[in-house]
Amino acid sequence: MTNHERNKKILLELVKQPHNNRCADCGAADPEWASYKLGVFLCLNCSGIHRSLSSRVKSIKLDFWEDELVEFMKASGNASNRAVFEKAVPVFYYRPRENDCSTLREQWIRAKYERMEFTGETKYPPLPYNTGFYEGMLWKKGKEKMQFLKRKFVLVEREFTLSYYNKENESKGPKAVISIKDLNATFQPEKIDHPHGLQITYQEDDHTRSLYVYHESAQEIVTWYNAIRAARYAYLKTAYPTGTDEELIPKITTNYLKEGYMEKTGPLHKEAFKRRWFVLDSGNRKLLYFKHHLDAEELGVIFIGTEEKGYSVKECEPKNARRNKWKYGITVETPWRQFVFMCEQEKEQKEWIQAIAQVLQRPMTPQDYTIEANIKCKR
Repeated sequence: MTNHERNKKILLELVKQPHNNRCADCGAADPEWASYKLGVFLCLNCSGIHRSLSSRVKSIKLDFWEDELVEFMKASGNASNRAVFEKAVPVFYYRPRENDCSTLREQWIRAKYERMEFTGETKYPPLPYNTGFYEGMLWKKGKEKMQFLKRKFVLVEREFTLSYYNKENESKGPKAVISIKDLNATFQPEKIDHPHGLQITYQEDDHTRSLYVYHESAQEIVTWYNAIRAARYAYLKTAYPTGTDEELIPKITTNYLKEGYMEKTGPLHKEAFKRRWFVLDSGNRKLLYFKHHLDAEELGVIFIGTEEKGYSVKECEPKNARRNKWKYGITVETPWRQFVFMCEQEKEQKEWIQAIAQVLQRPMTPQDYTIEANIKCKR
C-alpha cells in the first residue's frame, strides 16, 4: 500500500469518528474536506469559506496528504478545536446550520477563527452583542416600491425595545418603538434581494408587521442579529423564569418552515383564485398570507392546530372555483372553515403539505391555545 492510499484510509477512518463525522462549522453530515491548518473536518460549502480566508484546505478523497499532515489531523479533530475556538460562545449566539445563508456561515467562521471571539479572552471594549445596547444605521425598505432608505435603529435590552427613526434628527422621537416580546428576526437574502437581508417581524394591533433591512457589511448585520437574539434571550429569561436554556433557546428566533406563492380562493370556493405570498410560522402555528412577498402586513392568518382538534391538510382538485392558473391543489381543514390553495408545481404542493403536516403532528402548548383563541376572536 502506498503512502497516498494509507493516508487516505486513515483520514476516512478519522472522519467516521463521532466527533468528526459532521462539519466542524455548520454540522453537515459526512464532511469530505479538512483544514490542515486548524485540524478540522469540513463540508464543501464551509471549506470554500475557509479557503477564501487563506486557510489550508484539502479534499480527503481527492488530494494527496503528506504523512505529517495526517499525523496533525490525528492529533487534532473537531472536538479539540471546539474546546479552544468555541470555549465561550454566548448561549444566545446563533450557530449556523448547513442550510443557512452564506452570510451567517461565513461570519460564524470569521468570528471563531479570524476574530477569535469565543476563546474566553477578555475583550475591550465588550463585543457589541454583549453590551445590552446597540445602535446604528440600517437600510430599511420604505412604503414605496422597492426603495430602501437609511434609518437609525436603537436596541435597548434593559427596556426590551427596538426603535427606529425616520430621519437622522432624533428630536421628534422614534418612528416606531417595537417590543422585544413578540419580535422575530430571520435572514432573507433571496426575498430581500440582498446577501445581507434581514426580516424583522413583530405584533402590532393583532397583526404581524414586517421590516426589511440590510447593511452593506456582513459583520454588522450579523452583529445586529445576535444583539437582537441577546435581547430576546434576556426577555425570555424574565418572562419564563423557570425555563431552561434547552426550552428557551429555540424560542429566541425562528426561521420560517416554508414560504412561497400559492393561489387562494374565497370561503365559498367559487370565487376567483388570487396569487398570494404564504409564510408558515411553525413556532406560532400560523399560516400567514400577503398580497406581495415584501408587504409590511399580512392580509390574513390561518391557525394550524392538531388533527385531534379538527385540523388537517391533503391534496385536492377544486371543482367550482374560477380562474385558477395553477393545477396542484391543497385543502387545509380547520374547525370553522376549509381553505383551498393551488400550487404551480407538484413539488411545491408536496412540500407545503409536508410542512403543514409537520406542524399538525406537534402537540399544542398553553401558548398555542392562546394564539388560537386570539385568531378566532378576529374572525
